[in-house]
Amino acid sequence: MAGTSPILHPTADAGFAVYVHWPFCLAKCPYCDFNSHVRLQPPDQARYVAAFRRELAHRAALAPGRTVTSIFFGGGTPSLMEGRTVGAILDAIGEAWAIDPHCEVSLEANPTSVEAGRFADFRAAGVNRVSLGVQALNDADLKALGRMHSTREALDAVAIARQYFERYSFDLIYARTPTQTPALWREELELAISHAAEHLSLYQLTIEPDTMFERLYKAGKLAIPDHEAGAVLYEITQEITAKHGLPVYEISNHARPGAECRHNLVYWRYGEYAGIGPGAHGRLVTAEGRMAHSTEKSPEAWLARVEAEGHALVENERLDTVAQGDEYLLMGLRLVEGIDPAVFKALSGRALNERRVASLVLDRVLTRKPGGKLACTPEGALVLDAVVADLAA
Repeated sequence: MAGTSPILHPTADAGFAVYVHWPFCLAKCPYCDFNSHVRLQPPDQARYVAAFRRELAHRAALAPGRTVTSIFFGGGTPSLMEGRTVGAILDAIGEAWAIDPHCEVSLEANPTSVEAGRFADFRAAGVNRVSLGVQALNDADLKALGRMHSTREALDAVAIARQYFERYSFDLIYARTPTQTPALWREELELAISHAAEHLSLYQLTIEPDTMFERLYKAGKLAIPDHEAGAVLYEITQEITAKHGLPVYEISNHARPGAECRHNLVYWRYGEYAGIGPGAHGRLVTAEGRMAHSTEKSPEAWLARVEAEGHALVENERLDTVAQGDEYLLMGLRLVEGIDPAVFKALSGRALNERRVASLVLDRVLTRKPGGKLACTPEGALVLDAVVADLAA
């Protein structure tokens, strides 16, 4: 899209991303707090494509002249989309902005045999990276997590992904049951790495508000490992992934050097991203400043509002310097590479408190890196929120 040159900002070199949210799932996982919805009747995909087009045009008018470096289809379950739906949305993004020749185009998929069969269509549509929601390589734990696939289906889906995509990743959840011993997690992680190419996302189970797991946990019907047990599993995760050349680069993400998820790096480096679809979030730098965006969560309400108004924003808030500095810390300190104090000062209008920095370094939760960046130590990563709160105060 021709138009005004982008407004420069301190993290402009982080890239410009587009996030597309497909909110539909076949079933709601009991641990999931994402904006996902189960419907008895499949959605009218052509109607949703038309709405995505309108919302993309709205964001392009707010942030013209950008070059898209990454696109991510998340959810929900984007692998329930038809290949032509994905292709039509990618065409619309290309009409809204220029596309970098090396643009990363990722799509989240569930490893059921039906959805894995669509990988060829997604590749033809323009997807060049998939992220599989494997979550466990143990059938009993998969059932406990509410997943609809088996270990065998998951590994088969990974094999199919390998046929169509040079770049793929998959997720595992650990610290998920009290019976998951360090030995069992070592064995499972070794198996996972033997099937991984370049990237793994490894999350500790957390009890999120308004989920089935929260209700079960509060009722005393669900037990999870305590903090100490979780910390042991976290340390094992770092040890094994590093041994196999997949070191941690963000608290829950591991990759071979150069194979990091480029889309998520835009978030963590505090770049700009347009969020499209029901319940999507965005951060765009406009003539009014850096804006926080979020859209209507209900798919049907989102659709009706986009058709009536051209967009479904329910939040369009200008972030002040304090908020920008806080967000930069919260996102950037998730990364092993850390944050640049000069960028923090440019965003927030104030320098970091050197006394607090020195104290956190002394406590071994923060470290100074070559070039002047500050990063959490492995111990600091376990108490990230406290480190951020201390620096932001």
